[in-house]
Formats: sequence, C-alpha cells, structure tokens
Amino acid sequence: MWSSYAPGDRPIEPAEHDHTREAGTLETRDLLRDAFGRIRQSTQAAVEGLGLDDVAFRADDEANTIAWLVWHLTRVQDHHVAELADRPQVWTTAGWNNRFGTDPDEDNTGFGHSSEEVGAVTPDAVDSLLEYHDAVHAATLQYLDTLDSEDLDVIIDRRWDPPVTVGARLVSVINDTMQHAGQAGYVRGLIERAR
Repeated sequence: MWSSYAPGDRPIEPAEHDHTREAGTLETRDLLRDAFGRIRQSTQAAVEGLGLDDVAFRADDEANTIAWLVWHLTRVQDHHVAELADRPQVWTTAGWNNRFGTDPDEDNTGFGHSSEEVGAVTPDAVDSLLEYHDAVHAATLQYLDTLDSEDLDVIIDRRWDPPVTVGARLVSVINDTMQHAGQAGYVRGLIERAR
C-alpha cells in the first residue's frame, strides 16, 4: 500500500480536529484549520531534534537549507495571512525579524533569494524556527476563526484572470508551504542517511 510517510515515521493525523461536532457538520474553516495543522506537524517533524549545523546543511552549494525552507514557508504564511486579516505580521510585532540573520523588511519572504541569501538565513537557535512557526500558526487559526464560507469568495486581487479570492489565496498558501515542509523533511532524510 502506498504511504505518504517513510517507514518508522508516524502518519500525520488530522490536526486539531473538534471531535465533538456532529457528523456532516464540517465547516470550511475546519478543513482549513486541518490543512494548516498538517503543515505545522510536517514542519515540526522536519526540525525537531536537529542542531544548528543540521538546519544549515546544504546538499550542494546551491541547495536550500532546512533553516531557509522553514523560515521561508513561515514567512509566506505570516505575510499572506496578515494581509488577509488586515493585521501586522508576527514577523515584526513579536521581534522575530531580529532572530534569523535576515533583512527585517516585512516584504522579505524569500522569493527570489540568491544562494548567498539562502545561506544567510541563520536562526539564533533551532527552536526559533519552530517557535516562529507556532506563533504564525496561532495567528492563522485566529484569522480562520473569523471566516464564514461566504468570506472565501471575496475578491482580493483583480490583477489575475480569474481574480484571486480569499479562498484561492489560502489554498495557494497551503500548497506552497506544504511543498516546502516536504522539502525540509527530504533534506532531514539526507542528513539522517549520512550519519
């Protein structure tokens, strides 16, 4: 049987599911909460137990590090969800911009980073990667709790055809961040195989 996790890994269970709900009453926000919860679980699984040298490991001179991948996926989520929620980013309000060796610019999410910029993302501690992600995850859940299904159809960007809705933006964030969490897990596997 095909599996999305490696032998010895534990499967990702539904995240933060409210088991008290009646069958057939799943709300859109519950589905989104579950998706973002799985990103959080995958991110934790990629980072927990590693050292600073591990998260700075590069498979080659141009490869992304776990530190950069987790920082980037968290920055994208923080940036995009803060914009949707019309609130400041956790990045600056909680001082995270001083803990990663990066440009503190709120628009710096890692898109277009050079190899040198990737290597420059150096957290002050491995725990900072997960703590920043946890803070962004909590802010994301707070935002999701404000949404009704109708809110997902609100158009937020008419520069595209079709125009981008709140729902499309959230799905885009989920897609992008889950891919990077998977990449971080892959790099962790390379590190563990080399030991």
